[in-house]
Amino acid sequence: MTDDDMTDPAEEACGAEREPDPSDSLRTFGAVVQALREHAGFSRAEFSDVVRFSKHTVESVELGRRMPDEAFVERAEGATGNTGALRKSSGFLTRGEVGLAVWFRRWARLEKTAVSLCTYECRLVPGLLQSEAYARAVFDNSIPPLSDRQLEAQVAARLDRQKMLYERPNVPFSFIVEEHLFRRRLGGREVTCGLLDHVLGLAALRNVTLQVMPLDAEFHACLDGPVRLLETPARRRLAYSEGQQNGRLIADAKEVSLLYQCYDTLRSQALNPKDSRGLLERLRGEL
Repeated sequence: MTDDDMTDPAEEACGAEREPDPSDSLRTFGAVVQALREHAGFSRAEFSDVVRFSKHTVESVELGRRMPDEAFVERAEGATGNTGALRKSSGFLTRGEVGLAVWFRRWARLEKTAVSLCTYECRLVPGLLQSEAYARAVFDNSIPPLSDRQLEAQVAARLDRQKMLYERPNVPFSFIVEEHLFRRRLGGREVTCGLLDHVLGLAALRNVTLQVMPLDAEFHACLDGPVRLLETPARRRLAYSEGQQNGRLIADAKEVSLLYQCYDTLRSQALNPKDSRGLLERLRGEL
């Protein structure tokens, strides 16, 4: 039996915490562990002997693949000079949000406390407005294909985000969505019918404003692509832009101000909420 086969009871608990989707905080914590270990002059093998966890576990923690338990943190803290860095930072560790793209997670966390949210979309009906069947159709088109577990996680995460619309009735949610997205029969006729019914129901909420950008619009202030805007409880404005396999949080005040101007202009170019609802009802009747 090798040293790596000898498992401390505490390691069994730590080993059970293998992360399927590591969070940024776990990766950062792991990088700090590695930096302190190297500064103390330990190889991974030597460090594993000191903290009484296998070399594989040390490596997994350093790479952000495992959530370290209290025993690992305390032993690693002692082995690296008791600076307090590991003990204090461990209190901020969070697991990866399963079902959310890595580049979207920070924005998703900001959404939960925002005092206002604005969304313009030209690719897909926004996630916060998607019906379950429509969301499934979206993920069914993923390349490479998702496993059943991955698909269910994606759908569950999307539906969980939608709870904000009901649970935060004092937060205004504004959406501007291109007409062609409601005309595209993604998933088929039945899915599209359900989507329109779902969106019409959400648009009836007092805190939700939905405007449709018509196909025959002669002017368009957001031709550069989709954008999301929010205001924090501290009244700071932030923006988010997303493309193929990436997303960017925008904090620069001048850039955010310009995007708010674009969105405000688009509001005046899109159909008003009443006419938008009428258009969706007509589309529903045509199916």
